[in-house]
Amino acid sequence: MIDLLPDRLPWFIGGPILGLLIVGLFVLANQPLGASGAYVQTSGLLRGRDNVVVWRVWYFIGLFVGGFLATRVFREASGLRSGYDALREAFPLGVTIPLVLGGSILLGYGAAVAGGCTSGHGMCGTAQRSPASMATTGTFMATAIITTAALGVLTGGAL
Repeated sequence: MIDLLPDRLPWFIGGPILGLLIVGLFVLANQPLGASGAYVQTSGLLRGRDNVVVWRVWYFIGLFVGGFLATRVFREASGLRSGYDALREAFPLGVTIPLVLGGSILLGYGAAVAGGCTSGHGMCGTAQRSPASMATTGTFMATAIITTAALGVLTGGAL
């Protein structure tokens, strides 16, 4: 299984597959694919709310299980990085933890204010030609570019 995808899936394969998944989901269920929507549905299930879309709960669980398997179970055999290795090499743990915590809080706040997450707006909202999603996607892409440039300068290119 580990040799099945030893490197990143090329964009020209993954992109069309993801596009077909998004379009197929709209055709079959008339629902967008997004992580924050899955979070809201999972939260609703845990709170005992009615009208929970169960497949979104499984999608949310799968995000965590997939991440755990990739970073903990298959990591040694495949050489996968956990995602924070480069950050840990540039900053001590006492700086890395607040950075990651602060970033996750800002991400959650931004998703709540924007009415969805980056994947929901960037892939599904723009596919629906939503002006709000186009503005949101442009904003988070510009912010990501500026942040990446700033980290590059602050770390001397270590990240």
